[in-house]
Amino acid sequence: MTAASNVIGIVGPTGVGKTSLADGLARRIVGEVVGADSMQVYRGMDIGTAKQPHSSRGVPYHCIDILDPGEAYSAALYQREARAAIEDIVSRGNTPILVGGTGLYVRAALDELDFPLGELTGPTRKELERRAAEFGPDVLYAELQALDPEAAARIHPNNVRRTIRALEMLGSGVSYATQAAGFSSRRFHYPGARLVGIEMARDELYARIDARVREMIREGLVSEVEALLAQGYRGALTASQAIGYKEIVRVIDGYESLDSATESIQQASRRYAKRQLTWFRADPRIEWLDVTGLSAPEALQAALDLLSSAKPNA
Repeated sequence: MTAASNVIGIVGPTGVGKTSLADGLARRIVGEVVGADSMQVYRGMDIGTAKQPHSSRGVPYHCIDILDPGEAYSAALYQREARAAIEDIVSRGNTPILVGGTGLYVRAALDELDFPLGELTGPTRKELERRAAEFGPDVLYAELQALDPEAAARIHPNNVRRTIRALEMLGSGVSYATQAAGFSSRRFHYPGARLVGIEMARDELYARIDARVREMIREGLVSEVEALLAQGYRGALTASQAIGYKEIVRVIDGYESLDSATESIQQASRRYAKRQLTWFRADPRIEWLDVTGLSAPEALQAALDLLSSAKPNA
């Protein structure tokens, strides 16, 4: 078992101020930041993913800007990258501070979760996707029912993505049902880890999200998208999870006004924040910190006070 017992996770909804707090915390306790955001791993997607500008980073950052847009990635690959970064940080006597809003990435890095080889992406997935497109999802679901009825019982017949994942896992000798059962248990890979959830009043959070989207537009989000399109990354920018990018692509293509797209991004971001809160509130290990009305220095001090206190149920 690793000696990285002092790892800290900072989680919460988009727009709540996680990264700036983690950066400030890292400066105070001699730490380094490990990103846990499924979109910030992509190079060139800076403004729309709200990356901390290089000029504002007071410490080293890891697991950010490691792929070109559109390159295949997964929670399993992220787990490898994040844990390697954590071990490296600890080997130098510093504190790893994991920060991000992608719940699955947080769990992949910090929890005892084992991903089968099929989760690393590859030709198996592409072949299954081709078959689903050619023959329809029912054929794949029927195949799963025959090979792993317990897994099929956990998946809706119309959920093609999950059906493909379950078949892909079978090829690696792992049942989706078995992994799903393991996913429901919550046990840290790093004993002594702390998870801090940042929250604030809903109206304040939504106002911050709306303001941040407007700031992204002012900072040049349209130009960023234009540059990425020119490099051939349209598929990555129009993916369902690429909030802020797919809407601007519609503006560039002439299907939507910038004002309308701005409102769409704000709405999608607020909905995403709500889903993130639902995910994180399901984890009883998270120690919540309400930063409503607090300045950045006040929020940092509150986090330091929380972390200096005894860990609940320790």
